[in-house]
Amino acid sequence: MGIVAKARKIRGLEYDMPFAEAAGLTIATRADEVFAYADGVLDTADIERVHDMRVATRRLRAVLEIYAPCFPRRRYEAVLGEVKQLADALGERRDPDVHIDAMTRFAEGFAAADRAGVAAFTQTLRRQQSDGNDAVAAALAHADKIHLHARLLAMARAAEESVAA
Repeated sequence: MGIVAKARKIRGLEYDMPFAEAAGLTIATRADEVFAYADGVLDTADIERVHDMRVATRRLRAVLEIYAPCFPRRRYEAVLGEVKQLADALGERRDPDVHIDAMTRFAEGFAAADRAGVAAFTQTLRRQQSDGNDAVAAALAHADKIHLHARLLAMARAAEESVAA
């Protein structure tokens, strides 16, 4: 397993800035971070991309929860629910990735004749991985259809603009 992708620095974030302004900067950065991993996330040969995107959704969820008071409840809950759905789909794909990697390393210590059982189990995991990949593809298509990234950025802008009002 690789190292978790480092969280992006939130440019312009200061300790003494208004809460809503901090919300805008933070949410925009974390939303961009999530969607930056979308390209190549369906490549089952690069399991770290899914992991990094999943971690990024966790970071985004956390900041959405922290800054919830900055947003109208319905708008906030709708967007948070969509981020959770994306994270769940990434989890469906990530779990088999981790198990396949572990089983592959586990089987390396076996004699060739003893690897058949591990190989059969790994095939089951590969089917789960494929199903998880389908779930991620559907979740990304849905996020694109409902303009989730743009909605998150609009929320961030609205929070920042509320400070000026």
